[in-house]
Amino acid sequence: MNNAVNDGVWSGTWVAERLGVELVGGDELTDLLGLALRRNPKRAHLLVSHVLGKHVPQSPSLVYGHGVALGRRVRDLLGERDAGAAVVLGYAETATGLGHSVADGLGKVTYLHSTRRPVPGVAPAGGFEESHSHATSHLLLPEDPALLAGGGPLVLVDDEFSTGSTVLNTIRDLHARHPRRRYVVVALVDMRSAADTARLDDFAREIGARVDLIATASGTVRLPPDVLERGRALVARHERPAPDRPAPDRPAPDRPAPDRPAPDRPASERTASDPEGAAPPAPGRIIRVGLGWPRGVPDGGRHGFTPEHRERLERALPGMAARLAAALPHGARRVLVLGCEELMYAPLRLARELERTPAARSGTEVRTSTTTRSPVLAVDDPGYAVRSRLVFPAHDDPADGPGERYAYNVAGGGFDAVVAVVDSTADTPALHAPHGLLAELAAHVPHVLLAVVPSYVPSYVPGPAQESRPMLPEPLRGPAFSSYPPEEVGWLLQDLSEVTLEAPTEEREEAIQRGGAHYAESLPVEYQPSAQYQELFHAALDASAARLAQAVGAVTELVLAERSPRPVLVSLARAGTPVGVLMRRWAAHRHGLDLPHYAVSIVRGRGIDANALRWLAAHHDPADVVFVDGWTGKGAITRELARAVEEFEQREGVTGFDPEIAVLADPGACVRTYGTRDDFLIPSACLNSTVSGLISRTVLRADLVGPDDFHGAKFYRELAGADVSGAFLDAVTARFPEVADTVDVAVKELLAGDRTPTWEGWAAVERISEEYGIHDVNLVKPGVGETTRVLLRRVPWKILARAGAGADLDHVRLLAEQRGVPVEEVDALPYTCVGLIHPRYTRGATGADGRAVNL
Repeated sequence: MNNAVNDGVWSGTWVAERLGVELVGGDELTDLLGLALRRNPKRAHLLVSHVLGKHVPQSPSLVYGHGVALGRRVRDLLGERDAGAAVVLGYAETATGLGHSVADGLGKVTYLHSTRRPVPGVAPAGGFEESHSHATSHLLLPEDPALLAGGGPLVLVDDEFSTGSTVLNTIRDLHARHPRRRYVVVALVDMRSAADTARLDDFAREIGARVDLIATASGTVRLPPDVLERGRALVARHERPAPDRPAPDRPAPDRPAPDRPAPDRPASERTASDPEGAAPPAPGRIIRVGLGWPRGVPDGGRHGFTPEHRERLERALPGMAARLAAALPHGARRVLVLGCEELMYAPLRLARELERTPAARSGTEVRTSTTTRSPVLAVDDPGYAVRSRLVFPAHDDPADGPGERYAYNVAGGGFDAVVAVVDSTADTPALHAPHGLLAELAAHVPHVLLAVVPSYVPSYVPGPAQESRPMLPEPLRGPAFSSYPPEEVGWLLQDLSEVTLEAPTEEREEAIQRGGAHYAESLPVEYQPSAQYQELFHAALDASAARLAQAVGAVTELVLAERSPRPVLVSLARAGTPVGVLMRRWAAHRHGLDLPHYAVSIVRGRGIDANALRWLAAHHDPADVVFVDGWTGKGAITRELARAVEEFEQREGVTGFDPEIAVLADPGACVRTYGTRDDFLIPSACLNSTVSGLISRTVLRADLVGPDDFHGAKFYRELAGADVSGAFLDAVTARFPEVADTVDVAVKELLAGDRTPTWEGWAAVERISEEYGIHDVNLVKPGVGETTRVLLRRVPWKILARAGAGADLDHVRLLAEQRGVPVEEVDALPYTCVGLIHPRYTRGATGADGRAVNL
């Protein structure tokens, strides 16, 4: 039924024969348990459960089913009335998931587990010691201090009931504070001696309460008198030293190979310097997967988990499992969902839901287990329960200081992929370090996925995430704000139309380069295109509409395939907004989807609008949000967004946003989600507000935008006569039917190809910056779109054009001629063109007519 038998041998045979330990009980006892040796002076042996989901990877349905079955037995024992008034308490770290599963089986009850992780600002409601454990002190940190003060039954859950000391310590502490008449002790196995059984009975009479016990199996452990000495000797004989761990920035020092290991030493722990030249496999790729964990649902029972929390989690589980399934490598046949110490329940439920996905039902085997702080000897023998061990440093800043942590039976387990599930408190640099958990997993498993559950912070703990804030307004929509129809886009902005913000281009450039102003504090005067330029725009649109439609279709299909089946499109105003509208139209045309679409502000050097992110997190699952832009240049906004999202999550405690931008064109090779990497003319780049719903660039200025305001923008209603926003969208949309087959082929190639960002554009910009003596990458604007912006909004110095570039640059040449800017043809330019902003601009450098001069 499980892993208790390997190759026909009980997994406790090795210890039983060498240590003289004997399990006395029915066959169900050895079905549930194996044996291993502790590296612990207090107890030599370890009962290794095969149905707990801790040391031994196991089917999540089997693990969860054992806990739920115990909970139903508790419900039958208590009766409906008392069962409804019960509180369930699980023990850290091994029984946090089991206790939660018992609570699920019991019914609509609140669950709490003890913890060894203090939480600043949360006062303990109790605590106790666990005498035999490697780490002893337990804290009780309920969000509701009254949780443990009720008079209903208290159900205490542990994986094993060995002496009863831990339970006695718990009941003694809690009963002294809040006496109650009934306790129920639940365990997978009851291994007490007759004396320990009598001791619990005596204790119950002493406090005047009823104490019942429910277990899946029962028996006893017979130990030789010298078990501790024999255990220490066995550990010393078979333990090997941990390998040297070099500093992250230095290679491992050369050192002589140790003696050949004993046959039962775990081969999976050998290093490159071990005998036989056995080196670990090359590290696999680590991919972060956004779960879309429901906001406000705790990561577990550390502060309490209510029936309402349970209902919300149940509703969200299928979607989260679908995201994990979509991220798994094609053809993965054996997948491990690995939890992190006390974080057992969330990984268990995710694994169980993953087990129900179509991929799992068609043959993918899903298993679950959890890392631990308990040191156990690993022996690669079929008669031993812990056959391999990965060792890595603690990565959750533990209160008791740094130390080793372990993942057992993962190496050599035949897994094609591991999904490491941690809470955000444990998502630290130590997790990602060269010898951290992820690196250790990647050395033994081809594919490693990381899923982060936001650490729950009780509502009364002071901090930025809990401060009371004004309610944010609803998005602005057309026709009151923008010329787009209201259903096409909602603007998470405030309307600054009545504020004079425009300044002459030369004045703005001088202020920006002198450091006296930020470009987002004012607006350029809107460029009014000549009749000749407008003809160029329409000609370019006619020529490129089909190409644009194909790119729109390709990037939208990638988003639906890889990011979310129901994405929330969030365009970066304003260049991304026409693209977001087009992606929304493609999803409706091809799939009948009505996708939400919003536009938000992002400002280089100041990040994304955090209030917009707050609004999005309050109204949508952050994991469904897909940020959209028109194109990449050198990748500055890509980097800005990643940094801003990380800072937002750390400050607000809201996780799940994926900073990866989806773009039509990625000539800079900065993102994975794009329609093409060609640098071609996107006609919306030719104009400003008149192709973007008559909306200005976004504005961020302290006297206009307060800490609880959206960034601002203007609606240029007076330019309605020149507005081509709708014409642009309609021209591209009209080409959707004719490019459908081409899109299918392109998407198949994109999905099969390597789309890893190379940041070639950034490297090219750095090279151009030095070659032309600019020494500032912010003044080098690569690509057709960025070059157009330079000519429309900034003071251009030179335009570099790839030799032989054709009609894509007609509008650039016209604008350059109108502004007196030289166009220099360059061989082997990685972009179609590059715009160079005047590197040492003052108004005196331009001449009386404002035209650029050569330096």
